[in-house]
Amino acid sequence: MLVIGSRGSKLALWQANYVKARLEALGEECRIEVIKTTGDLITHVPMKEVGSKGIFTKEIEEALVDARIDLAVHSLKDMPTVLPEGLEITSTPERQDVRDVLIGRTLNELHAGARVGTGSLRRIAQLRAMRPDLLVEGIRGNVDTRIRKLDDGEYHAIVLAAAGLKRLGLADRIAEFIPVESMCPAVGQGALAIETRLDGGAGMQASQKLDDPATRAAITAERAVLAKLGGGCQVPIGAYGSIAGQSLHLRAIVISPDGLRMVREEITGPASEAFAIGSSMADRLLAAGAGAILESVYG
Repeated sequence: MLVIGSRGSKLALWQANYVKARLEALGEECRIEVIKTTGDLITHVPMKEVGSKGIFTKEIEEALVDARIDLAVHSLKDMPTVLPEGLEITSTPERQDVRDVLIGRTLNELHAGARVGTGSLRRIAQLRAMRPDLLVEGIRGNVDTRIRKLDDGEYHAIVLAAAGLKRLGLADRIAEFIPVESMCPAVGQGALAIETRLDGGAGMQASQKLDDPATRAAITAERAVLAKLGGGCQVPIGAYGSIAGQSLHLRAIVISPDGLRMVREEITGPASEAFAIGSSMADRLLAAGAGAILESVYG
């Protein structure tokens, strides 16, 4: 029996059960092991103060290394670009909607001084660039917690990922989909990562059957941008790769937290050269001034 490691939130369990069902349809027998992560335990501290590298993955990866689980299911955008030795993302199933969304009100419906909640520095920065008159504030907690805070009147609107809401059956709460041209998504947003040991074992072999080549190419390019820029999942960097036939179009942004300084680039090339395209994108961003923006963030 394959043991699937997962966080215990509703969304994480939806994702784990999705992978479980896909594997069982292929004849595998599976069960889910819930593992608490540092990110689940520290919910009262803003993400930018916690530090982001591996806080939602570390304990699950330790269980993988110790062979207590056979595979782990993560939200890809939570994954550091450098993984523990002996572990690899061996599968990226078909991606969901990559867009960010507003819940509560649309951007045009928000009055000057309206409170908008988001836990992401990338979203905060891009919102401030679009609407500097809004009061953008940090928010922590799972999807249900954030929506409850909105419904209790703590915020006029909140920003979440479309993918999570759709997976949880909450798409009817979406007030507005924000186009990727206006708010560049996080690296890996909307995609799942199945992580296993690189041991050729049952978990690795089974997970590889779920890999989607188009998703794999897109996230390879996006993660190459992030790796070269030295960013984690809580820095103001966005990257989105889209596949059309054999072609990969990559857009990316580096933006200061106040939304005043921004470097934005686009590049197109063969999907088979995804990593090189991502690396080239990072070079373009750095040449255009992204390094100075990131240095101001890292302090």
